[in-house]
Amino acid sequence: MNSISKIVLIVVSSLLFACSKQESGLESELAGAAVEGGDSAAEQASLQIEDNYMRGIIAEISHDSYEGRGPGSRGDEKTRKYLAEQLAALGLEPGAAEGRWEQPFDLVGVSASQPDEWVFSGHDIAMTLKQWDQFIVASGVQEERVEVADAEVVFVGYGIQAPEFDWDDYKGVDLNGKILLMMNNDPDWNPELFAGETRLWYGRWDYKYLSAARQGAVGAIIIHTSSSAGYPFQVVQTSWTGVQFELPAGDEPRSQVLAWVTEDAARDLVAMAGLDLDKLREQAYNRDFEPVPLGITASMGMDVEIQRVQSANVLGLIPGSDPELKDEVVIYTAHHDHLGISTPNEDGDAIYNGAFDNATGVAQVMAIAKAIKALPKAPRRSVLIALVGAEEQGLLGSEYYAANPTFAPGKIAANINYDGGNIWGHTHDVTYIGLGKSSIDEIAMSIAEEQGRVVKPDQFADKGYFYRSDQFSFAKIGVPAMYIDTGTDFVDRPPEWGREQQNHYTEVNYHQPSDEYDPSWNLEGMIDDVLLGYWTGLAIANADSMPVWNSGDEFETVRLDALASSE
Repeated sequence: MNSISKIVLIVVSSLLFACSKQESGLESELAGAAVEGGDSAAEQASLQIEDNYMRGIIAEISHDSYEGRGPGSRGDEKTRKYLAEQLAALGLEPGAAEGRWEQPFDLVGVSASQPDEWVFSGHDIAMTLKQWDQFIVASGVQEERVEVADAEVVFVGYGIQAPEFDWDDYKGVDLNGKILLMMNNDPDWNPELFAGETRLWYGRWDYKYLSAARQGAVGAIIIHTSSSAGYPFQVVQTSWTGVQFELPAGDEPRSQVLAWVTEDAARDLVAMAGLDLDKLREQAYNRDFEPVPLGITASMGMDVEIQRVQSANVLGLIPGSDPELKDEVVIYTAHHDHLGISTPNEDGDAIYNGAFDNATGVAQVMAIAKAIKALPKAPRRSVLIALVGAEEQGLLGSEYYAANPTFAPGKIAANINYDGGNIWGHTHDVTYIGLGKSSIDEIAMSIAEEQGRVVKPDQFADKGYFYRSDQFSFAKIGVPAMYIDTGTDFVDRPPEWGREQQNHYTEVNYHQPSDEYDPSWNLEGMIDDVLLGYWTGLAIANADSMPVWNSGDEFETVRLDALASSE
């Protein structure tokens, strides 16, 4: 930062501007400077955000001795203990109930004995798919045995019901007891329909499986393509084998089996019915699409091992200094878990270290905590450092926190999330996943401009990152949220170099044992991204008014309800 005083002035103006645009007519201003001691104190505290500190945390929790930090494992417990110790050493207070560092939550581990083959029959033909190479299947229920007998397979397009887009792939057809074959992603050819290339929750696997269960289906099969999933089939293979963790089941609908098949396998399956997969997909691109029974049946029986374990969110609190605002909070999040010990790779390595995903995120949030604690006086609002668990299993730790928050949802000013980090150097840009959704935009853009950088929206929008990391759990309870991610325009690099690095990570290291710490990583750009989150959080924590969702945003109504409940 070259001029902190300029940043404060810009942030004050942006907050005033952002709030003045809202119909509520909120008036907001910062009380003089960002912190007691003036801008120089905040700038001095920001020097705590440095390479060696973050590098040490990354190397520590991604070490083999942490066994990949699988939920409920001894590596998970070791990670939580280490992080609580680090937060305590920084001077934070325990942020969970009863003065504890941990907010524990129960997990149910579901490990299905996947059959080697899956037979589909119909039209006097039988086809056998091979596990691992052609299909991956998991149990959709927390029971010791899964049974599906002679269930008919029905192609249901995207498997989406979205009344706001006048879209219903089911058309009231009775699909009880069926196995639903569905496309990944959501309609992406029209910016006015499902946000175009920007993937919404409708395009995510968790929505699709839930959607199938709501129809009474006994099974759901998603057709995998790298473009529609945002990652290669190897990610499905490693992420959906071994134990799958869930929060304890309630009374929500559930299907018996949840599966993925390769595109080639789906093509052959549809061909058994005398149909063409490409033509079926073309039909599904229209609102008038109706489910297509394939006249094919399949059975599936699996023994399932059920284990009950516990993980926890690690919570550290910096109480606010303003007597009237300290019951409001800015929450920084990063998930501390990864995949643990699972399927070995070709080198025999079975530890999924998760150095990039998400030891880097943990390190960034810890560095922000270190900087804020170095301030001569805490921000006006409280700051909560939430290192959440079981994200890789479906955002489970943050979902649990959202359902059992330590601050009422209407008192949570904002969530700033880090999932992954820039390990390749300085960038001219920074990615803000969630840009265009809330008044946080003006703050972040002003600070990035002072850094000499430009803020860009999700640069891999087709992968739907807003709905697949922990900020989504907070958005669902109405909290304005941002996810700070790596830019793509790297200093002194060719134009496409940044995208190439990130795509290479996804294709080779994402959810693989090869996601290991490398001392040659360049963390200079990561420091820039951490500083952006530090200054943005400080501005929010010190403003008179909290951020708001932009008018008409999908989360605006639930926010208004949360605010009303907090009055």
